[in-house]
Amino acid sequence: MTPLFARIVVLLSGAAILIVETLATRLVAPYVGLTLESTTAVIGVALAGIAAGAALGGRWADVVAPTRVAAGALAVGGLGVLAVQPLVRVLGPAVGAGPVAAVLLVAASTLAPVAALAMVTPAVTRARLHSVDGSGAVIGQLSAAGTLGSLAGTFLTGFVLVALLPVSMILLVTAGSCLLLAMATATSRTHVARVGGAAALLAVALVAVPGRCDADTVHHCARVEAEGPSTRVLVLDDLRHSAVDLTDPRRLQFAYTQRFADAVDTAFPTDRALDAVHLGGGGFTMPRWLAATRPGSTSTVLEVDRGVVELGRRELGVDEIPGLDVRIADARTALAELPAASADVVVGDAFGARQVPWHLATTEFAGQVHRVLRPDGVYVLNVIDADPMALVAAEAATLATRFGHLALLVRPDQLAPGGRGNVVLVASDRPLDLTALAERAAARGEPDSVVGDAGVRALAAGASVLTDDYAPTDQLLGG
Repeated sequence: MTPLFARIVVLLSGAAILIVETLATRLVAPYVGLTLESTTAVIGVALAGIAAGAALGGRWADVVAPTRVAAGALAVGGLGVLAVQPLVRVLGPAVGAGPVAAVLLVAASTLAPVAALAMVTPAVTRARLHSVDGSGAVIGQLSAAGTLGSLAGTFLTGFVLVALLPVSMILLVTAGSCLLLAMATATSRTHVARVGGAAALLAVALVAVPGRCDADTVHHCARVEAEGPSTRVLVLDDLRHSAVDLTDPRRLQFAYTQRFADAVDTAFPTDRALDAVHLGGGGFTMPRWLAATRPGSTSTVLEVDRGVVELGRRELGVDEIPGLDVRIADARTALAELPAASADVVVGDAFGARQVPWHLATTEFAGQVHRVLRPDGVYVLNVIDADPMALVAAEAATLATRFGHLALLVRPDQLAPGGRGNVVLVASDRPLDLTALAERAAARGEPDSVVGDAGVRALAAGASVLTDDYAPTDQLLGG
C-alpha cells in the first residue's frame, strides 16, 4: 500500500464516519425527536463505535494481513452505511420516544458501520509500518489524514451536502465510496463479487423502504398531511406543528393558535391593521390569519429552514398570503437586525423538537423582542411542557425581567398533575384586559383558562431566569 493511497483510504473512512454521525440525528428525529438527548445519543454511539473499531482493527491487523482487514472493514462499513436509513425506518416506529429509545435506535442503525470504518485507520497504519524507524511519522501522517477526513465529512455534510442532496443520496454516495475503496484494497475477487451483490440489495432497500418525509429539509423531516378536503397539517419530525384551512384562513384549529388570536384581538381593535414579526414560519397559519382578519397587516416571518418555506410554497399556498415578507435566517440574529419599535406583535412559534430553541428562550433574546415591539406591543409565545411545568415557569420568570405585565393561557387540566401540552405566554408593558381575554376563551370552549399577572409570577417564583449562559431548556421540559 503506497503512502498516498494509505492517506486517501484513511481520509475517506474518517469522512464517512462523520457523515453517518451527522445524518443520524436527522434520520432518527422523526421517531425520537430532535432533542439534546437524541443528539447526545448520536455522539455517544459514534464515540463508542470509534473506540471499539480502533481496538478491533489494531488487534486483527496483528494476526491477519492488514490490507485484508482494511478491505473487509471498508466493505462492511459501506454495506452498513447503505443499511442505516432502512434500519431506522423499520425500527423507528417500534422504539418510541425518549433518551433510551434514542440510544437504542441510533445504536441499532449506526454502531456497526461506524465501528467497521473505525477499524480502517489502525489496519492501514499497521500495513504501512515496516520497522520502528520512521514509525512516528507514519502514525502522525495517517492520524492527521483521518482527522482531516472527519473535518471534511462534518463541514461538507452540514454546510453543503444536506442542502444539495436528499439524505438517501448522500448515504448512497458515501457507501459507494467505501465499497470502491474496499475493491481497490481487496486481493480476492470472490469477496468483491459477494460484497457487490449485498450492496445491490441494500441499495434497493435504501430507496424502497418508505420514510415519513415529504421533504428532507436542512433541519427537519417535513411532511404535509391532508385532513379533510381543505385542512392541511404540517408535521416536522414527529411533531404536528401547524394546521391550515386552505379555504378559510380565519379558522384556527390548534388551541395554541386560537389563544394567539384571542391575545391579539383583545390587545388591539379588530379593525386595526398590525405589523407582526413571526419567530418561525411553520405552516404560516398566523400570517394567513392576520391577513384575512386584519386587511393591510404585514407579517415578517423569520424562518431558519428554507426547506420548510419551500414546502409551504408548494403545498400550503404561502406565496398567496398578502403582506408577507419571508426571511430565511435564524430568528435570534434576524430579529437583532429589525428596527426598534417597528412591530405591534411578535409571535413566538419556533421549535426544536418540543421546546423553544434555547437561544430564543433567554432574557437576552426577550430584550431583543422588547426592543422591536412598540410601546403598546404584545409578545405571544407558544411553549410545550408537561407536569410540573418547569420550562413554562422558567420562561415566565425570564419574560418578567423584560415586561411589566404577563398572562398565561392554559386550560386548568394542563396545570393539574399529569397535565401537558401547548400553553401560551402573553407579555406586554401595558396592562392586559384579562376579563375580555377570559370571555373570548370561554366563548370558544376553554373557560377558566386565563392566568393573570399575579398568578403567572407565583408560578414563576423560584424558577431560574434563562440566560445565554444558563438555559437548560431540554432538561426543564416535563416528561
